[in-house]
Amino acid sequence: MYLSRLLDAWLPPECYALSMMSRADASQPLLDVRDLHTHFAVRSGLLGRAVGVMRAVDGVSFTIHPGETLGLVGESGCGKTTVGRTILRLIPATSGEVRYKGRDMLKLSRVEMRPLRREMQIIFQDPAGSLNPRLRAGRIIGEPIEVHGLAKGEALGRRVNALLDRVGLPRSAAERFPHEFSGGQRQRIGIARALALEPRLIICDEPTSALDVSIQSQILNLLRDLQRDLGLAYLFISHDMAVVRHICDRVAVMFRGKIVEMKDRESIYTAAEHPYTRSLLAAVPEPVPRRRRRHVPWLPEEETTDAAAVAVVSGTRVKRKA
Repeated sequence: MYLSRLLDAWLPPECYALSMMSRADASQPLLDVRDLHTHFAVRSGLLGRAVGVMRAVDGVSFTIHPGETLGLVGESGCGKTTVGRTILRLIPATSGEVRYKGRDMLKLSRVEMRPLRREMQIIFQDPAGSLNPRLRAGRIIGEPIEVHGLAKGEALGRRVNALLDRVGLPRSAAERFPHEFSGGQRQRIGIARALALEPRLIICDEPTSALDVSIQSQILNLLRDLQRDLGLAYLFISHDMAVVRHICDRVAVMFRGKIVEMKDRESIYTAAEHPYTRSLLAAVPEPVPRRRRRHVPWLPEEETTDAAAVAVVSGTRVKRKA
């Protein structure tokens, strides 16, 4: 506190104004998701008629501030990935609001969304499936830069080389195809591609789940270094509670399309309130075999006893049409 006041007294007026603006900007959420719903029609029969609605995302709300990492955890099929892709409008939302810097992106046209896509990127779960096998790594990384008209020719090559340096790959990697890399190296290419447009928000969709444990730690350390150097904000989607504890500032627990609990990192691990959160924590493997953790089973009560009206498919509630 004393050092901050001393620096403020020493700074010239124009620098003081910039400092106050940056503090005000940090206090405002970069991303504000309000009551987000994403539903899919359940079709059956020869004609593919809609017989129900799958509520993949059912009223999700949260905020992410600049430089913050919010972890979104839950079992497979709970809607985590759907939340991330709906935020980026890769999947259309049914209702709700997704505000980025105060603008509701769900109401913007494709032309209005184009400049915002530079500020929001995604790192996919499968590093092999997310890369075009017909393109060399340099082309994969440089393609978004070309599409947005930021650089071409020699300037493009210099930017690609700088991105390869940033993610810890040799510059010669630009001439190789995806199948010539290991899983960890392919994920580094995906990270470099996400950084190409200098975004402020990155959706990390289980970026380490397909990697070995030793490679996972390298990728997580890389993400933390990038956040420290570039001031990035992350929505970190994962089902691994240990990984989330390592990298996230706050944690939101998701079950059947809803967020059932949200707390800061330490509170979620030491003072979890929801039974499902406690069940997830109890399922984390214990590194010391003799120190066994008591299993905490949890079977949620059905909200209705009418089996004909409600069915559960892959952990997500499906409402049947009458």
